[in-house]
Amino acid sequence: MSGKDKYYNRAKQQGYRSRAAFKLKQLDRETGLFGPGNTVLDLGAAPGGWLQVAAEEVGEDGTVIGVDFQRIRAFDEHTNVETIKGDMTDDRTKDRLRKLVGEDGADVVISDMAPNMTGEYSLDHARSVHLSRQAFEVACEHLGTGGDFVVKVFQGQDLDDLADEIAEEFQYVRRISPPASRDSSSEIYLIGKHRLTAPVKAGDELEVDIVDVGEEGDGIAKVDEFTVFVSGTETGDTVTVEITDVKPQFAFAERVD
Repeated sequence: MSGKDKYYNRAKQQGYRSRAAFKLKQLDRETGLFGPGNTVLDLGAAPGGWLQVAAEEVGEDGTVIGVDFQRIRAFDEHTNVETIKGDMTDDRTKDRLRKLVGEDGADVVISDMAPNMTGEYSLDHARSVHLSRQAFEVACEHLGTGGDFVVKVFQGQDLDDLADEIAEEFQYVRRISPPASRDSSSEIYLIGKHRLTAPVKAGDELEVDIVDVGEEGDGIAKVDEFTVFVSGTETGDTVTVEITDVKPQFAFAERVD
């Protein structure tokens, strides 16, 4: 039995709307995307296979929001799914998304979008990258601190540049081709892990005031209410530091003065 038949038949047997559901399951197992109570935003969500998987993983306390040009048929079995028929780049759609996602932002933004295929490889790749960048822009608007981003793209000459752009907003980016992808497909998934929303980045030099000392003995500075730990400092010091590592909720720095 071919891979296509295996996943297609399995989707039918298990009640998933598309064989792509198994790609998301495999990506989740590999990278730990979902948790109970998460808010998930699915871009280009029709017919709803990824919505079903996300709804199962986040549970009744979670929220899954799907947006697509096409109407997404309602889910009788999942009361935690909301859908929007519209253009994800349209201002009205963005306003509706902001209300549904809430002030804390989404925990995960996922996109399995693909362009209409022309059969011309370079053109299909370029269109895929364009869709991925649109999804990335929407993710940056709605993804909360520490959140994850998943996007499908076709391999080609612009893949590295796209991955680099995404990497600037996350702790790291992985590239994964899940087993459920067709053997003939050039698709790959970029997974941005742990969104960074800090006002600083690694390599920045700045002057800070040490306002407290943490449990590990490092000085604590604040940059726009963001915590920076500085080794070898005490409360009351004013020092010039270089940011060495940035996490979603805090950063580390070393003195350079």
